[in-house]
Amino acid sequence: MIQRSRTWQSILTTSASLAIAAVALTACGASTPQTKAASPAAAFEGKGPINYVSSRDASGAAQKSIDEWNASHPDEKVSVVELPDSADQQRQQLVQNAQIKADTFGVVNLDVVWTSEFAANKWIMPLPKDALPVGSMIDATVNAATYRDTLYAAPYYTDGALFYYRSDLLEAAGIAAPPKTWDEMKTACKAVLALPQAAGMSCYTGQFDKNEGLTVNFTEAVASAGGTLVDSEGKPTVDTAAAKQGLSALVDGFKDGLFPSDAITYQEEQGRRAFQEGKVLFLRNWPFVYASLSATDGSSSVANKFNVTSIPGISGPGVSTLGGRNLAISPFTQNKATALEFIKFFTSEDQAEKRLALSSRAPVYASLYTNPAVVAKRPFFPTLLVSLDNAQPRPKVVQYGATTKAIQEEAYAAISGKKDTNTALADMQAKLAALSSK
Repeated sequence: MIQRSRTWQSILTTSASLAIAAVALTACGASTPQTKAASPAAAFEGKGPINYVSSRDASGAAQKSIDEWNASHPDEKVSVVELPDSADQQRQQLVQNAQIKADTFGVVNLDVVWTSEFAANKWIMPLPKDALPVGSMIDATVNAATYRDTLYAAPYYTDGALFYYRSDLLEAAGIAAPPKTWDEMKTACKAVLALPQAAGMSCYTGQFDKNEGLTVNFTEAVASAGGTLVDSEGKPTVDTAAAKQGLSALVDGFKDGLFPSDAITYQEEQGRRAFQEGKVLFLRNWPFVYASLSATDGSSSVANKFNVTSIPGISGPGVSTLGGRNLAISPFTQNKATALEFIKFFTSEDQAEKRLALSSRAPVYASLYTNPAVVAKRPFFPTLLVSLDNAQPRPKVVQYGATTKAIQEEAYAAISGKKDTNTALADMQAKLAALSSK
């Protein structure tokens, strides 16, 4: 086991001059590119030790891959720099390092929604076209690692929405298949909630607290109605009939009592608990909750009583929002050749399959979702692959932080009844238009 690097805070404080530079550069707009991009053909030079910068991986799976690399590359060892658990703090520290052009960070672990921002600002390097086996990867994951038709990052792991449902109660109500549309879900709820064993239950919940989960759920509702949030140029497209139909589905869910009233405060964990405790019939959530719901130690009241399918849409199965992480290379690290070779190794299909033994994180390689040995341990994988094949990214914009905040504010105003749907979408359009013009 290697010795871990110091945290980012201790690294930064070792250089007063860098800290001063950070203050000056932070005053600049995050959307303004700070450096000139190097040519991909000549940029990847230098071999030696590098830092891998990431939030903590509690599973230990990533460390296993790093240990394997270090064992065979004694002169190019990878050390881990741990970032905070908070996504906002992770982004802040990665941006700060890039703005001061410090060579401390080598390979950086980015949320998929940050890739466009970091690419536009030249905080990460474009990768050679033949660097990765993108043909074997799920298309949506490659799309999320691409900015303006250029691959800037390596898909590391991915995530897509699953629709959890009480298969035992649907069967009891004589419903042969899970709903594919919102209307079918409403019909199923009416039949199931009339059963004595469903007394006190609500129909459905997702994640509706004013945080990133609401951006995800709103994006899915709009996409499932055939709409988009931004176009290919990053211009907003939310003041449309499709967006209104998607948002109205969420607004009406609260208004009509399909969603429990306290779902307005739900994040992922609250939703999981509501379903796991038998309070809701249907749940939209990520794959990570599957293990908790399946627990047979008495902690889950729905073990062996639920199943999964694709999220519902307006006229058919819905469109999932893509989650996950990408790995990219800082243009300021000295040993870029090592960084590139490490990324190739770390994100390879072989390493992805090895990490599955320790981690529940979904791989980016489609073949693993139909591998019998993998499916035997993760029976939801084929369903998840369908979700990922249809998944769409959140807005690929440079100022993502401000964009998601605007989306959350207006979507929350609508579902909480503070604004009508038309007003919320018009105000969202105006806010996003102002951001896209900067």
